[in-house]
Amino acid sequence: MGQQFLIDSNIVIDYLDGKLPLTGMSFMNDVINAIPNISIITKIEVLGYKPPEHTYTLLTEFANAAIVFDLNEEIVTATIALRKIRKIKTPDAIIAATAIVFNLTLLTRNVTDFQNIKGLLVLNPYEVK
Repeated sequence: MGQQFLIDSNIVIDYLDGKLPLTGMSFMNDVINAIPNISIITKIEVLGYKPPEHTYTLLTEFANAAIVFDLNEEIVTATIALRKIRKIKTPDAIIAATAIVFNLTLLTRNVTDFQNIKGLLVLNPYEVK
């Protein structure tokens, strides 16, 4: 798989819950098998709520297997620049900046939260054919 992806929190949860359509699940299987990439924000979001114990264990195993992009100066600078030109929540800005800095396509269900951000490629696994 040549294209690399950054997985948003909603897709992590929906994938692990088996909520994606068959084509989306197949696509995500390939993404996950190639070692998933997530932002530190996604790790915080998916591990920061209290699901049933078996779900939390699955989320923890997923986060431990993923490449987690921590905040660094380049992401912070890109986040600040993004927030100066667009009204966007800080967590979403950090996720978008992470994808842009590392040249990753963002996988998210919330496409509208990330639309029209220069340099950001977005793909909704619910719409993969």
